[in-house]
Amino acid sequence: MSFSIHIDHSQIAPIITLKDASSKTEAQIFAFGALLNEFSIMDGLTKTNVVAGFESVKDAMSNITNGFKSAKLSPFVCRMREGKYVWDEDHFQVKKFFLANHAIHGILYDAIFQIQQSEANMEQAKVELLYQYPGNIPGYPFPFLIQVDWTLTKGNQLSVATSITNASPSNIPLSDGWHPYFNLGTSVDECTLRFSSKKQLEFDEDLLPTGQLIDDNRFADGAALQGIFLDNCFELDKSLEQPFCKLSNQHLELTIEPESSYPYLQIYTPPTRDMIAIENLSSAPDAFNNQMGLQTLEPHATKVFRTTYSIQKK
Repeated sequence: MSFSIHIDHSQIAPIITLKDASSKTEAQIFAFGALLNEFSIMDGLTKTNVVAGFESVKDAMSNITNGFKSAKLSPFVCRMREGKYVWDEDHFQVKKFFLANHAIHGILYDAIFQIQQSEANMEQAKVELLYQYPGNIPGYPFPFLIQVDWTLTKGNQLSVATSITNASPSNIPLSDGWHPYFNLGTSVDECTLRFSSKKQLEFDEDLLPTGQLIDDNRFADGAALQGIFLDNCFELDKSLEQPFCKLSNQHLELTIEPESSYPYLQIYTPPTRDMIAIENLSSAPDAFNNQMGLQTLEPHATKVFRTTYSIQKK
């Protein structure tokens, strides 16, 4: 069998490793947060992991809010102004994690998912993870089910599908996204970034959208990241059948191909310059207030969000 799955139950929460025996490509998933902790390929005897992850599940539990590496962003993404919003004429105040004055990165980044199913065959290795949110966190009293499916296939390709089902008797507001950091084995300054966008969202001083778009085609044909600092959100080109983002250096190229369910791309380069956050988002930051990409999910309805990562040697 070309593909296999190994589940490690020795830590606080399971670690699932998807493997391709033919290429030796691996993806390591934590049940904690359903997060991607490793996506690695082999070059001879050298293993390269392009994900800036955690040393252990305990490390992730202790440090997830320090940068939110690989965090699941749900049911809102990035910043929400003062953690406040109005829905169906009711006022809500989210009480989870705040950065300065604003709630950030949703409420499920520290949820422990249950393994629903795992399978491996000649074509793929896949794990299905489920979390039932009961509506118990202040500011978001709407229960829902969230399933995250990670699938490793041939060609060093890893896809993730997030399915969210409304378990509330009323309509609920919803955004979804991911917050992975990538490292191709060199400084960000030695990398080139290319993605299919010519529009940047204008931010105010709190990194919240003003509602305006700014022309920005710096990365449409690729640009070296030497000396470029980013903490910005971009609108992907809707005219393209398949939007993409490519991060590359002299040795590797990482390609991210989101479906139309993720029309926004947030990019962040930490001051350390040793990694870069490339975040697929279903909406703009603060969408619960500005409505930019905000989803309304009816009772019992399901919305699916998908993106795919692949690594190639150059």
